[in-house]
Amino acid sequence: MDLKQYVTIVEDWPKEGIKFKDITTLMDNGDAYRYATDQIVEYAKEKQIDLVVGPEARGFIIGCPVAYALGVGFAPVRKPGKLPRETIQKEYGLEYGKDALTIHKDAIKPGQRVLITDDLLATGGTIEATIKLVEELGGIVAGTAFLIELTYLDGRDKLDNYDILTLMQY
Repeated sequence: MDLKQYVTIVEDWPKEGIKFKDITTLMDNGDAYRYATDQIVEYAKEKQIDLVVGPEARGFIIGCPVAYALGVGFAPVRKPGKLPRETIQKEYGLEYGKDALTIHKDAIKPGQRVLITDDLLATGGTIEATIKLVEELGGIVAGTAFLIELTYLDGRDKLDNYDILTLMQY
């Protein structure tokens, strides 16, 4: 299935010069969403995944159906102050400034094989921070999976020691 036909390109959003890749038109098509999910599930089965981890919010949209299909749990990665129990935190750089991500301190057991999912691999900062959180808790990042990769932003370079699945590249 050509998944690109289900992604809507929105010109000049959120600001002029950006060609935003809108995945909501993929998600609202049951066949396309199922196909994309199934592709990630097949990849994850080969990796013998114990847990799926995804950063908010679109990482939840991708990761939760994958975790369900695999019969494993899902651990959310969120902005500071959004998780109710004890967390660990990693800062990461943005174009102008810094941001941070957190995960519950007990979300991952040492040695668990983790798949990290998100909708988009762009600069790689969010996923790099997520990887650091997983590894600090003793998890093994067995793979990463994305619907879309923006190759011109070189995010893959930050993940050069990790296995990467992308279903579409722009």
